[in-house]
Amino acid sequence: MLKIYNTLNKRKEAFEPIKPGKVGIYVCGPTVYDASHIGHARSVVVFDVIVRYLGAIGYEVTYVRNFTDVDDKIINRAGELGISTRELSERYIDEFYEDMDALKVGRATIEPRATDHIDEIIGVVERLISRGHAYEAGGDVFYAVETFKDYGKLSGRRLEEMQAGARVEVDERKRNPFDFVLWKGAKPGEPMWDSPWGKGRPGWHIECSAMSTHFLGYHFDIHGGGKDLIFPHHENEIAQSEGAFGEQFVNVWIHNGFVRINQEKMSKSLGNFLMIKDILKEYHPEALRLFLLSNHYRSPVDFTDKAMVEAEAGLEKIYAFLHRIDRYLGRCEPGDEKQEPGTLWASFCQAMDDDFNTARGIGIVFETVRQLNRLMDDIGRKPDQHDQAGLESTRADLVRIGGVLGILTEAPSQFFEQRKADVLQRKGIDTALVERLIAERTRARHEKDWATADRIRNELFSMDILIEDRAEGTIWKVK
Repeated sequence: MLKIYNTLNKRKEAFEPIKPGKVGIYVCGPTVYDASHIGHARSVVVFDVIVRYLGAIGYEVTYVRNFTDVDDKIINRAGELGISTRELSERYIDEFYEDMDALKVGRATIEPRATDHIDEIIGVVERLISRGHAYEAGGDVFYAVETFKDYGKLSGRRLEEMQAGARVEVDERKRNPFDFVLWKGAKPGEPMWDSPWGKGRPGWHIECSAMSTHFLGYHFDIHGGGKDLIFPHHENEIAQSEGAFGEQFVNVWIHNGFVRINQEKMSKSLGNFLMIKDILKEYHPEALRLFLLSNHYRSPVDFTDKAMVEAEAGLEKIYAFLHRIDRYLGRCEPGDEKQEPGTLWASFCQAMDDDFNTARGIGIVFETVRQLNRLMDDIGRKPDQHDQAGLESTRADLVRIGGVLGILTEAPSQFFEQRKADVLQRKGIDTALVERLIAERTRARHEKDWATADRIRNELFSMDILIEDRAEGTIWKVK
């Protein structure tokens, strides 16, 4: 049974969807004023895997991930560049898709833009005013936090304690310093829309309440995002949505941990924001996914070059194992992965059912690869029917697991050919020369000319070429 840690209740809980067999999930997407960084990648990849896994175990998933395309940051950046907010947001939405496609992130079922849902936003604000949760003041509309008795239930912060230590900007129009804006009155040069309170634009928090309830209903299964959104954004979403519609907003709240850079918090002041497109110039996109999933999603993950090299090496080990099975059994044909799931898939699911524990699931994959590589070394012959059935089952399970983790999307032979080509080009190594030397070494070994075989191995090593002799032949890779 799937158990998920619910931020709202601070514990793991058995997951039971509102509608049997169906799951509605909303995740806060990017505010599109700049290129996406590795922090965005963590959140997007984590929820991509969660959605993939829910689908893999039989749920029909409706996944909504929004774009915030009107916001103070967007307005300020567009002003700096001398372009419209729409032009800026569309530019970075396109870049977001380029980055996510490179990372092999699937599209959400619905990907709404805030500016396409102004009518729904105004409708929620009107409901809040009519129910006594909001008030107009000087062209703005504010949410009155004191009218919502459960304010703070997600973050665990009590309003009285926050008020006692308040360090918020003073606004004389507010009834309480923690009241937050739902609708902002128009200012010169800013995008604006007509509303019952005059021209203006929505506040940040109200956008997600309007879009999530519009597509998933007033009460849905899962809401997610980074831990930095717990307060105030998600806290305010709860207050808005439950205040407007009078029922529980979301059953399960899921929040992913942060990315650190060389053990430091990622921040603009430190200048250590790493953009996805720059990372992918150095590392394989599946290696970045493997790295981001190597820790439990609620834990922080520390980005270092060493960690990424290890992730790439781990990815190569899995691909090399699949390649080895292909050489034993022939290439995996379309549909082979649809055979009945085996023991590896069952073990992986057991890890994932424990709050989507990808770290443990990936560990199970590596242990299986290690054990079966040893088995194939011991076989030293063409596998018999029993061996073949086990290897075929494992290969199918690995393909199935890859479909959840978003890795192993390439044919092993193509993966290694491309990896070799990239490294060889970077190091200026002649492939034909390497293949000729390996062929000469193979002849020398057959003739028991060990001195020549050792000399060629050393020559290849000096060229950064590593070779491995296996029962099925000699393979090589670049250091």
